[in-house]
Amino acid sequence: MLLLSRSPGWCNDRVVQTLRIANCSGFYGDRASALREVVTGGPVDVVTGDYLAELTMLILFGSRAKNPDKGYATTFLRQLEEVLGEIGDRGTKVVVNAGGLAPAACADAVRALAERLGVPLPVAHVEGDDLLPRVAELDLPNLDTGAPLSGAPLTANAYLGAWGICSALTSGAQVVVTGRVTDASLVVGPAAAHFGWARDDWDRLAGAVVAGHVLECGTQATGGNYAFVRAEVAQPVHPGFPLAELAEDGSCVITKHPGTGGAVTVGTVTAQLLYEIAGPAYLGPDVTTRFDTLALEQDGPDRVRISGARGGPPPGQVKVALNMLGGFRNRMEFVLTGLDVAAKAELALAGLRDAYPHPFQHVLVRLDQPDAPTNEQAAALLRVHVRGDDAAQVGRAFSSAAVELALASYPGFTLTSPPGEAQPYGVYWPALVAADEVEQVVVHVDGRREVVPHTPGGRPPAGADVFIDETVWAGGETRRVPLGSVVGARSGDKGGNANVGFWARTDDATGWLLAWLTEEHFRALLPEADGLRVDVHPLPNLRAVNVVVHGLLGEGVASSTRFDPQAKGLGEYLRSRYVDVPVALL
Repeated sequence: MLLLSRSPGWCNDRVVQTLRIANCSGFYGDRASALREVVTGGPVDVVTGDYLAELTMLILFGSRAKNPDKGYATTFLRQLEEVLGEIGDRGTKVVVNAGGLAPAACADAVRALAERLGVPLPVAHVEGDDLLPRVAELDLPNLDTGAPLSGAPLTANAYLGAWGICSALTSGAQVVVTGRVTDASLVVGPAAAHFGWARDDWDRLAGAVVAGHVLECGTQATGGNYAFVRAEVAQPVHPGFPLAELAEDGSCVITKHPGTGGAVTVGTVTAQLLYEIAGPAYLGPDVTTRFDTLALEQDGPDRVRISGARGGPPPGQVKVALNMLGGFRNRMEFVLTGLDVAAKAELALAGLRDAYPHPFQHVLVRLDQPDAPTNEQAAALLRVHVRGDDAAQVGRAFSSAAVELALASYPGFTLTSPPGEAQPYGVYWPALVAADEVEQVVVHVDGRREVVPHTPGGRPPAGADVFIDETVWAGGETRRVPLGSVVGARSGDKGGNANVGFWARTDDATGWLLAWLTEEHFRALLPEADGLRVDVHPLPNLRAVNVVVHGLLGEGVASSTRFDPQAKGLGEYLRSRYVDVPVALL
């Protein structure tokens, strides 16, 4: 049994066996009271917060354009103010990527807050992720399409790793603010600092990456957005934020504070493990983690143990997220009520084509019900989108053309909004650069600047052997039911790609899922994937299959005109699709 002496600011126990790391934010705009809840709700050594979704950098660009002193997640400061005194008294470490585009300014704001409240708090920050000044000299083809970069990016940020955070904590920082780092780095850095891991402790680092991946989206690990919420989560309202009890060997137990809402089950943890990943090899700047080696087990109420993580050298490249101005867009929605909805839509579109001689896109959303008990339940929506480089052409010229049809189109004509101007939209551009092109810098508590080298790339670790018996369910009696009768799903966006993770809850259902969910069957589930690349990755150890649909979301959420631009509901849609399931599983 590993026993470690207590260090100032770490666990309150005299002898430390695990490091308790909590999460207080899964996105910019998450629950404002979360930091107070996790700090005061039970013992915690480190609190992490993830504020930077891919779209967030564009939002922060807009914030900085209005105020040069901003560009960071200001909500973190408001969260921190509530519990700064307790954090100081308890010695709790706080590690967040709330610095966004301005980590130095965010760190200064934390120092100013601490001084105003009379709480001495050593603050450091990590920078070097901002590559915007060097875009012209770097080769940044699109990671998904291979297209060469054109245009002028508004933001360009590399995903840094954990060693800058580790150095800041080792040198005495209690609060570490970063810009763009990988989400898991917020956990890996404190773990490496606390346990004294080496850069080639691959399996331990991989275990911390897994813990970080589970924690990064907050309450998604404790029953939020969970497919089987009614069956497994007794208190689904106001779920508690997750925490990981991380051991020196890299294994962990995912749990939450006692008495908080939500639940921690093998299912809730599996769902989050599958969220927004690709293949079994999870690439990062510090370690490549094999998700096909993980083992999950229920370790008591609201406790799930994760072990078996295998890791290896990183790929030697780091991801860069760029955002560019894509142009302008506008949207109008026609309400179509009652009978002959399709014919009414055609009449509206014909009138709009006559009044507005430029290209536009449209989708008919059938929300209407026959013989509806209320007016709203009898209505469908015709959503019309227009995009272009000319703000005037896609602005009032378009929206006014729609309004002018009001007395000259289908019966019951109405719109959901008045005419409006065009709005600018962004385009997300993922790329890779050699790690040694990026200089990670820690600005320590005393102002000293330290350049932190990257871990050299190397050969990726081997994964587990995968064997799928495709004949095990052949020839048995089946029934046509929704896929969600036997399978859970969670979905999300990675730039222009959509990810859907499917998992089963029993061994028998797992055998069927692994054998049945081929690319052919997935394409039948999702006709919209026609013409797009689809990757299917079985993960038998997680009773799961992960699917990536390349290009489904176009150029990313900021430019998407889809009804569900981030693919958050895609998994639930696919669970609602009817398929032939063995009767023995029902």
